[in-house]
Amino acid sequence: MGPLNPAMDHVDRILMQWRQERPDLDIAPMGLLGRLARLRTHLAREIEKAMAAHGLNSASFDVLATLRRTGPPYRLSPGDLLATTMVSSGTMTNRLDQLEKAGLIERSHNPEDRRSVIIALTPTGFALVDMAVTAHVENQHRLLETLSADERVALDDLLRKFLAAFE
Repeated sequence: MGPLNPAMDHVDRILMQWRQERPDLDIAPMGLLGRLARLRTHLAREIEKAMAAHGLNSASFDVLATLRRTGPPYRLSPGDLLATTMVSSGTMTNRLDQLEKAGLIERSHNPEDRRSVIIALTPTGFALVDMAVTAHVENQHRLLETLSADERVALDDLLRKFLAAFE
C-alpha cells in the first residue's frame, strides 16, 4: 500500500498559496480537481507515446478500437462511429480519410441502403489495432502499478460514482 501522506506535490504548493491569499475559501475541491487534471495530462502523454510506437495517435486508435471491439464483421456506419466519440462529423471525416489513406479502414456502400456508407477494418487495420490494444493494456497496467489492487478497486468505485453524476 502507498504512503498515506506522500510528499508535497505541485497542487499542494498551489493550495498553500491560495490558503495564504484567501484563507476565507474552502479550496479542498481545487486540490482534488487539480490533481485529476494533472493526472489526465500525464496519462494522456504516456498513452500518446505508446500509440506512436504503432504509428497511431489516440484519435486514430479510438476509431480502430471501436471497429475492432464491435466484433465480426468489424464495421459500422459513420454515424455509429461518431456516436462513440465526442468530435464533430468533420473531424470524424478527417480521421476516416487518414485511416483509409493508410489502408487501415475501407469505406463501402451499405448493402442495406446503397445511399449510405459502411466503415470496415481492413486486414492490415485489424492486425495493427490488435497489436496496439495489447500494448495499450500493458501500458495501462504499468501506469497503475503505483496503486495496489485494493486501491485500484476503491479508486475505480469512487470515480464511477463521481462520473455518474455527470452522465
